[in-house]
Amino acid sequence: MSGRASERPRGWALAAAAAFALAAIYGGVRFGMAALDGEGRRVGALASILRPDYQGNDRRAPDFTLSDRSGRPLRLSSLRGKVVVLHFWSKDCPPCIEELSEALPAFDEMMRGRDDIQLVMVSVDEGWSVVSPYVPPSMHAPLLFDPERSVVEGRYGTKLFPETWIIDRDGVIRARFDRTLEWTSAAFVHYVESFL
Repeated sequence: MSGRASERPRGWALAAAAAFALAAIYGGVRFGMAALDGEGRRVGALASILRPDYQGNDRRAPDFTLSDRSGRPLRLSSLRGKVVVLHFWSKDCPPCIEELSEALPAFDEMMRGRDDIQLVMVSVDEGWSVVSPYVPPSMHAPLLFDPERSVVEGRYGTKLFPETWIIDRDGVIRARFDRTLEWTSAAFVHYVESFL
């Protein structure tokens, strides 16, 4: 009897250890699944930042010449060899003005001194005197004007702002974003650099 009694506690101990091991494995699997789900959500959130409204590699950007704030003409095709971030905006667009308050100047600062990426801003407003209150003095990117909308609407079909186009070094449109952007996020900067 005493032999059986001593076997019973050992059997219970083995059963308890097995149950504990199974619970630990189950917990580990659940934790791993939760971690993967969290990583999937994080990657999905980054993808939503980058998901362009148009993406392709078969459309050459329509060339144009517009004047900057000093009246000097700038031709888009003169920027070949650089990735061009072409940004259309208007002073009558609250999200555009919000981007101009912080995000766009920060991106402009990040790109300053680089000879491989060029931010170009095109306003459909009448000229520098109209938009100067909204543009920070620190902005160095070319600021062009298209008050007749012959380029912005006529060639690019843009009617709502802000809208941003990514044009590769060969002048081919790679993406279009019809919304505000997280300009200084690592994901967006890497996306732009991926076309170098």
